[in-house]
Amino acid sequence: MSEFWKRTLSGTVYVGVVVGSILLHPAFFGAVFAIISLLAVREFHLLMKSSLPSRVLAEIAAVLLFLTAWMPVGLSETCYGFLMIVCFAAYCLAVMSGLLAELWMKAEDPVRNWGNILQSQIMIALPIALMSVLMFFDKYLLLAVFVLIWVNDSGAYCVGSMTAKRAGGNHKMFPRVSPKKSWEGLLGGMALAVGASALLAYFGWFDWLEKFSSLNVYLTAALFAIVVAVFGTLGDLMESLLKRTIGVKDSGKFMPGHGGVLDRFDSILLAIPTALLLVIIVSQC
Repeated sequence: MSEFWKRTLSGTVYVGVVVGSILLHPAFFGAVFAIISLLAVREFHLLMKSSLPSRVLAEIAAVLLFLTAWMPVGLSETCYGFLMIVCFAAYCLAVMSGLLAELWMKAEDPVRNWGNILQSQIMIALPIALMSVLMFFDKYLLLAVFVLIWVNDSGAYCVGSMTAKRAGGNHKMFPRVSPKKSWEGLLGGMALAVGASALLAYFGWFDWLEKFSSLNVYLTAALFAIVVAVFGTLGDLMESLLKRTIGVKDSGKFMPGHGGVLDRFDSILLAIPTALLLVIIVSQC
């Protein structure tokens, strides 16, 4: 099978799994993204060459953190309270165990392993867990984040490619990190994302706003798109800097033609927390 068809097939499966997990059932969403959180944290620790105890305990912690945040979405109100406390306590225990394990290990750089555990939880596991909080507001808000990231990426690629052909080329954002990303591409992707967000608002994807806020729905949709486009791009650049520092092209080989799990979900690492922050602020206006 050619590289093009590999990319197309795996990309189609990826989109189908993401959209299906969000729309079909909270249990499906929980199962899919608990696994994604585990795999993303695993890839990070393999890239960083962490010790085995650090990696395993970080993977367990990532799943526990996601399940803690997911319970209000997937379980009834009468039973998730106590389970959340137990699950979060288990999460804290897993993280502390990973840190304390270095007392018995004979690693040359135990502080590096500590840093890897904490970084994987803050940079990867926490943003993925916060997806459940965004879904608690409305599942279409979470789906909108992914749709706008995909639209922004497509728009940035098209505009960046076109402006690169003009005399003098385009203006690179961070050429040492990602040589192809340009300011023109960022603005083009952002403009397309704002237009797509207005269309989503027209079809009712931001109707949650009427329950919590007096702000204009189209204004909120535009702000939402700008936040997702900007911080989605920054999340992508952040992961590119990680890979360039380590000296690898892809974070893994999970998706044929697309690299690893981190390569596919790097844009949400900053987009989800900032989108959630925007929703909380708007809901108070």
